[in-house]
Amino acid sequence: MRLSLLDRTRTRAGESDAAAVAATVDRAVHAEAAGYDRFWVAEHHAVPGIASGAPPVLLAAVGARTSRLRIGSGGVMLPLHQPLVVAEQFLLLEALHPGRVDLGLGRSLGFTPPVRRALRREDQEASDFETDLVELRGLLAGTGEVTARPAVAGGVPMHVLAVRHGVEVAARLGLPVVLGGPDLASEETARSLADYRRTFRPWEGSAPSVTISLDVTVADDDAGARELALPEAWAAAQARRTGEFGPLQPVATIRDQPWPAQVRARVERSLDRALAGGPALVRRRLEQLVERTGADELLASTSTYDVDALRASDRMLRDLVA
Repeated sequence: MRLSLLDRTRTRAGESDAAAVAATVDRAVHAEAAGYDRFWVAEHHAVPGIASGAPPVLLAAVGARTSRLRIGSGGVMLPLHQPLVVAEQFLLLEALHPGRVDLGLGRSLGFTPPVRRALRREDQEASDFETDLVELRGLLAGTGEVTARPAVAGGVPMHVLAVRHGVEVAARLGLPVVLGGPDLASEETARSLADYRRTFRPWEGSAPSVTISLDVTVADDDAGARELALPEAWAAAQARRTGEFGPLQPVATIRDQPWPAQVRARVERSLDRALAGGPALVRRRLEQLVERTGADELLASTSTYDVDALRASDRMLRDLVA
């Protein structure tokens, strides 16, 4: 099974956004040295806890610091962009880093009404995702109505970041699918993936491909891993309470704060959903998940406040999967 990382350029309390961007690039360097297959970055706009909203720019920096690692977007939110512009950006990346670029595509319009207004996407029915995917594929392949530049032989592989409808779209277009969320082990997901493989329409020799994306944190023991996963779970719980997804905080700072009953319950649920544990627990649960989904690739979206502990978790996960 291929193993990849999704880094969302999480900000950390007391540090600048620029430090978060630098940490993402450094993490990619370490991921390549550890033997990871791909390194993905995300698109989020006007979120205090996330420093990057421009995957192509960040990927250019990651590509310049690495030599083998495939680099990709997890993902570009296609309804926010014109297909021609996305094609030009990723063909340029492919020209700079030949044979290493992947284009993951989602359909989110932004978290809040002010963000959607700033993105000029207040109308949630403003675009047809499937139609845009087809247009973009033609532009990347050099068969579109216009020729996107730079022209690059072979184009750029596309992946669909999917919920239920997105899985159906990926099957119709013959594209790889990336699935995340808390329901990966559910019967509904199993049925959806079975339908994807059954109804898949190959495009230029493509075959069904499934990537599962989830938070995976590995430490020496289960308790230590849950502590590492706490800053992300805390940020998510606070966001539900305040409406703002903030920077990661140190574990000690979190422990010193009041924990209202509702926040505590949300944190515990988040930690239970995440895959956080010692090597034995993580290996067992990954094997169960891969057996249930038939996944070809694991995309680990791990984050924590402690950068050194995050690198150690990445190395331990690579050793487990290897």
